[in-house]
Amino acid sequence: MRKLFLALVLTVPLTLAAQSQNDHHFEVGKHLDIFNNIYKNLELLYVDTLNPKETIGTAIDAMLHSLDPYTEYYGEENTKDLRMMLTGKYAGIGALIRKHQKLDRVVVDEPYANMPAAEAGLKKGDIILSIDDSLMTDKEVGHVSNHLRGEPGTSFLLKVFRPSTAKEMKFKITRKNIKLPEMPYYGLREGNIGYINYNSFTQESSKEVRRAFVDLKKQGATSLIFDLRNNGGGSEAEAVNIVNLWIPKGVTVVENRGKLKEASRTYKTMLEPVDTVMPIVVLVNGESASASEITSGALQDLDRAIILGTRTYGKGLVQIPIDLPYNTNLKVTTSKYYIPSGRCIQAINYKHSGGGYLEHIPDSLTKVFYTAHGREVRDGGGIKPDVEIKADTIPNIAFYLSATGQDSTEVMFDYVVDYITKHPTIAPAAEFHLTDADWADFKARVIKSGFTYDPVSKKQFDQLVKTAQFEGYYEEAKAAFDNLASKLNHDVAFDLEKHKAVLLQILETDIIAAYYYQAGAIEAGLNYDRQLKEAERLLKNPEEYKKLLAPKKPKETSSLITIDQKPIGNISLKPKKLELFSALS
Repeated sequence: MRKLFLALVLTVPLTLAAQSQNDHHFEVGKHLDIFNNIYKNLELLYVDTLNPKETIGTAIDAMLHSLDPYTEYYGEENTKDLRMMLTGKYAGIGALIRKHQKLDRVVVDEPYANMPAAEAGLKKGDIILSIDDSLMTDKEVGHVSNHLRGEPGTSFLLKVFRPSTAKEMKFKITRKNIKLPEMPYYGLREGNIGYINYNSFTQESSKEVRRAFVDLKKQGATSLIFDLRNNGGGSEAEAVNIVNLWIPKGVTVVENRGKLKEASRTYKTMLEPVDTVMPIVVLVNGESASASEITSGALQDLDRAIILGTRTYGKGLVQIPIDLPYNTNLKVTTSKYYIPSGRCIQAINYKHSGGGYLEHIPDSLTKVFYTAHGREVRDGGGIKPDVEIKADTIPNIAFYLSATGQDSTEVMFDYVVDYITKHPTIAPAAEFHLTDADWADFKARVIKSGFTYDPVSKKQFDQLVKTAQFEGYYEEAKAAFDNLASKLNHDVAFDLEKHKAVLLQILETDIIAAYYYQAGAIEAGLNYDRQLKEAERLLKNPEEYKKLLAPKKPKETSSLITIDQKPIGNISLKPKKLELFSALS
């Protein structure tokens, strides 16, 4: 009797599990049948003819929206976007184009070094008129970009108008495979400190990093700054290969854990390292994500580098591409990744109900893990740097002057184009600076253009006035409000002078990019980069460097150091607003 009872007890959970599985399969089949019948009835009865690509495509997008933002469907016309994401390659002319709002035309913004656009002679500011026989003067950026791209080896006739010469010009350009520079600049800095700027974990890119690191060692580098700021990630395998440069063979770098056995995998270093002792500082910020977080997090967990900057994005999910019928693709989240300490740094819980997925994990719910040396680190919310420096900010006036939106007069862009026209050559990137006369010219242009912008403080003040009026406090405090309002009325000339240093940095960087391309712009920007300067200071102080990597005493609650600084250096020279109006071609 006891044996029979025990058998029944053991059988119940198995029966419940099987029943649950059967219920799940039934629900899947039921709702697929319902969807199929809905579409059949719409196709038969709806007053207008359905567009199946649009109608079913909308249903697919809505279904994926209920999951997470990284699970995406790529239709036949968008598969090239997925390939570019995975490989960093596309076929085109190799240039950034943008909409010039004042002219209402698409213009060339930045040709890339050694690419067809630069080799043909296209310049910043050239207005795109036509591509072969297709007129482009009334088209948006995306349309023009699609026409500039094509199969490698194909040629087309590009007609542009160059404002500096007031002439129309024709260029015959042959498209070729364009690979975005994943490592646009590296070099040796003062004190034998190597510097590598790495912006994308595309296929095979770790080999370029290895070559750069070996070259820096040959040049005499005794320490390294590895810059992962604004690096949105990419290939997980490339991240492991890069960590392997500084970590011995056979060490676990990251584990993938998914629902299926095939989605779970452990990545270990496979090769002998290049250097296991050289001091390293890794620079990160809020745009460092995915593979960047695997790299920086693994180096932190293994106590191999100091992480400096601001907290990273917090993407701990892994996606794989899947081929679908009719040359379509699905990029699907299959697992979460866990770095050497055992932590997952995913910052957001994605809710499946209602299509909403914005539940940030609070710090109070994160768990403590330990590095190889016993330092405390936490999961959730990205990689918290060992040395935290608040993100530098860009003044409001600088954003409006450099962005391309409806409120922009394009005065900064036009000034740079005119400067390039008047100066066939400039000083080397690291040495170039605008003169006082150049600044006076730019300032006069801005004022003459009638440029205005909305300071954030003024908007918040107007909202405060409305709130005070609604709550009945305004009349009593009217004198104070009037006094504050008089001080908030911005003076463009005053604001230009107040933020001269930042505006000069943006102007100089844009000008340098026209002569020395992306590498020159990065090199010049390092002169203003306070996060970089702090990294250099740490590397020049071995005892402080070692102390940061040592385990903390029990009475100490955090390994984090915060350094206060003014928001000047390392500003973003391409505001996010630009992304709405620009495209790679």
